[in-house]
Amino acid sequence: MLTDVRKWMVVAVTLLGLGGCVAAAQTTVAGSLYGTFRSSTQTGFVSSRTVESPSNVAGVLLELRHVKNPLMGYEVSYSYHHTDEAYAYSEPNPPCPAPGTGQPCGPTTITATVPVNQHEITGDWVLSMRMPHFHPFLLLGGGVLVDAPGPGMVTATTTIMTCATTDPLCGPTVTTKQIATDTVTKGLFQYGVGADMPVLPHIGIRFQFRGNLFRAPDVTKAFAATGKFTQEVEPMVGVSFRF
Repeated sequence: MLTDVRKWMVVAVTLLGLGGCVAAAQTTVAGSLYGTFRSSTQTGFVSSRTVESPSNVAGVLLELRHVKNPLMGYEVSYSYHHTDEAYAYSEPNPPCPAPGTGQPCGPTTITATVPVNQHEITGDWVLSMRMPHFHPFLLLGGGVLVDAPGPGMVTATTTIMTCATTDPLCGPTVTTKQIATDTVTKGLFQYGVGADMPVLPHIGIRFQFRGNLFRAPDVTKAFAATGKFTQEVEPMVGVSFRF
């Protein structure tokens, strides 16, 4: 019996100690700059495949966060960045059958780059603590990702290796055409970790690392969609204002 009482006393003292470290209810707004890094995806075909490669760029994030207690916090955020989605399709061809036939004799490749404005709207649950000069937090949530191509049409370049009329070796034939682009909206799963470091009574510096998991966007139907899940990581730093 005495042992049980002691255990409960230890738990109570621990909770009280934690209670002294956590933040009281507060609302903050924050603005951050971030870099976004995402890996390439490709279709699973062996003979012919499409590879989608996004560019690594910088963006801006705006947050509105309210924390009631250590376990009950939430936020909504909006972020924007401009990126380029590069597509490359390749298809093998048989060896050149004979000189001068003009038939395909090497790989056929089609490439295109689609400028994209990416908008991200999310809602997250926030777990936070308040420690002297250091306020760590975790977040978990989801939202939508809108990929809106800038122009309605972009140029696709097709390169076909063909047998030359006087040379048995292959030579390139290059053609271009305009292809249409599409705005794509996808759901995403988001996670993150970070910390606020107060510098003035109502102003602090916010460091955080966020990750997004979603299916790679298919912003043009001219290429087969990879359909693969991809991960986007976003290290960021910003300024927070506490009310």
